[in-house]
Amino acid sequence: MRRRTFISLLGGAALAPLATRPVNADTLEGCGLPAAREDGWPAVTADDASVDRSALCTMADRLAGDNDPHIHGVVVARGGKLAFERYFPGADEIPGRIFGHRIADVAFDSDTLHAMKSVSKSIASLAVGIAIDRGLIPGVDEPLFNFFPELADLRTPEKDALRLSHVLTMSLGLRWIEATAATGDFDNDEARMNMAQDSCRYVLGLPSTAPPGREFFYNTGALTLLSTIIRKATGQPLDVFARDNLFAPLGITTVDWARVKGDTDAGGGLRLRPRDMARIGQLVLAGGQWNGRQIVPKAWIEASTALQITATDGMSYGYLWWLGRTRLNGRELQWV
Repeated sequence: MRRRTFISLLGGAALAPLATRPVNADTLEGCGLPAAREDGWPAVTADDASVDRSALCTMADRLAGDNDPHIHGVVVARGGKLAFERYFPGADEIPGRIFGHRIADVAFDSDTLHAMKSVSKSIASLAVGIAIDRGLIPGVDEPLFNFFPELADLRTPEKDALRLSHVLTMSLGLRWIEATAATGDFDNDEARMNMAQDSCRYVLGLPSTAPPGREFFYNTGALTLLSTIIRKATGQPLDVFARDNLFAPLGITTVDWARVKGDTDAGGGLRLRPRDMARIGQLVLAGGQWNGRQIVPKAWIEASTALQITATDGMSYGYLWWLGRTRLNGRELQWV
């Protein structure tokens, strides 16, 4: 298993420290200007005074000069429009030639699918909100074993307290060792879960270590449960349900979401173009709307990006969304 990694992108907050080197005015024309495409994204013009193109170009030049193989693209949206777009070559995890995944050097551009890793979890959260709104899932307080009657033999007094909300906040209170090493390390519960005949039985069969909801403990196994719940509740695998009810309404047509033993890898199997990932950010900023259409219920956006539990490293957690704070120029910025 390859470790799920997280990157916090702090919009304009990241620009000021990077705008330290002068940029020749002659090079600014068209620098990072998003290409005009018929994909529903309006783009700013080169002379839009609301965009500090000098700061953005300096940032991108610095990233390119650092030759960091893990930074593959920068897409900036402002006021509902694409303001900046630039890509870099680097290494990424791509589907293997026969099966599995491999690391390869990729020359990224606006059409390159990018491995989203654990960002997949937050996209799964949006799908849950849609399913709840349509009455396909009763709500976050639904007892977890109501979704898994075939696993009733695993019930205990402690586990009977498990709710869907505990899946969404990673507070199941079950013993779990997350994968922390590169591919080939099988001494963890994530690997053992994927090798088990019944992955959900493996997760729910783990011993309880704390009452559900008491403490955050990062657990990709929770997403295996969630993927199965969505399939059972909607009659469609998560990737198909998301395609029809989230991606298609957003105008996202190029997407790949891997499956493990027939169920969608909600923990980290999604691949999107950065331009399309920016749509997700814009959707959340707009309370679940895209181009005036309500795609995800506003109430779910508010609930899922609100503090639900204290997490690790000074951050909090909503329903599969990380929440944090950053100080810039003497003021505090809250981010999701």
